[in-house]
Amino acid sequence: MKVGDMKNILRFVAVALTLLVWGVMAETQQPGKVWKIGVLVSTSQSLNASRDEALRQGLRELGYTEGKNITMEYRYAEGKLDRLPQLAAELVRQKVDVIVVSGTRVAVAAKEATSTIPIVIAGAGDPVRAGLISSFTRPGSNVTGVSRLSPDFIGKRVEVLKEVAPKTTRVAVLSNPSNPSHGPGLKDLELGVRARGMMLQSAAARSPNELESAFGAAVKAGADALLVMPDAMFHSSLARIVELAAKHRLPAMYDRADFVEAGGLVSYAVNIADLSWRAAWYVDQILQGSKPADLPMVEPTRSELVINVKTAQALGLTIPPNVLARADRVIK
Repeated sequence: MKVGDMKNILRFVAVALTLLVWGVMAETQQPGKVWKIGVLVSTSQSLNASRDEALRQGLRELGYTEGKNITMEYRYAEGKLDRLPQLAAELVRQKVDVIVVSGTRVAVAAKEATSTIPIVIAGAGDPVRAGLISSFTRPGSNVTGVSRLSPDFIGKRVEVLKEVAPKTTRVAVLSNPSNPSHGPGLKDLELGVRARGMMLQSAAARSPNELESAFGAAVKAGADALLVMPDAMFHSSLARIVELAAKHRLPAMYDRADFVEAGGLVSYAVNIADLSWRAAWYVDQILQGSKPADLPMVEPTRSELVINVKTAQALGLTIPPNVLARADRVIK
């Protein structure tokens, strides 16, 4: 077993053991206290609906009821990421007891808005590289929660893309230079791509207006497949990205099942709603008096493979039976 794997297991076990006492912790809530929970979102209420409900479900399981002992303050950026600092500041002015975020850029906006209000991440890129925490075992700041990516996930995405599109020789990687986790992530991706006998082609876009030119330049450079990195702007533009991938006939690997449901080819990712559900535990621990600096962050341990067979057929691809057998969902 690799040292990194052992560290991940130990972190997961530490958190899993604490899950056993959820019921006990719920009984120790301060009577009569109404906690205010802020939720900062990069997209819209409709796009984030499953995550919002998963967080509420996790809180209900821990004994929290909206209107009784908690109130929820939601702020949606509607895909306009330049609004995140303003929305984060609004939550700070509302004097929320904790802020729940998802995505690296959202977490950074919240962290820049406050160094005292606890921030719980429900899925983000590498929080150490982004400067959000000191380490997974001891975050050392007002930030903790559940990460979203690990090197294993990155390598597996490349592997699955090669399986469903075996003739791929050059992979275009759609990244956002404004995302602090994408620079280091590209280096990890290039290693994974080269290890599988392919070349990496950069396709950078800082805004929705740059997507079409990014696709065009990548295809002109010889890209014959696409891998989309996790990013709030990309998620807000998922319909456009799926459309461009189809237009250029690029087999594409996405970081969220939403893209595949919208007509994308394949996604290999964590279950996003599950991350929000797990974030509820951190919220509870903080409301019970724990400090985020002392609550270990964990990486995802469960993955979900989703394949759109109709899209594969449109691209002239036949998904291997062994890949279909591994899929958690097949969209026809």
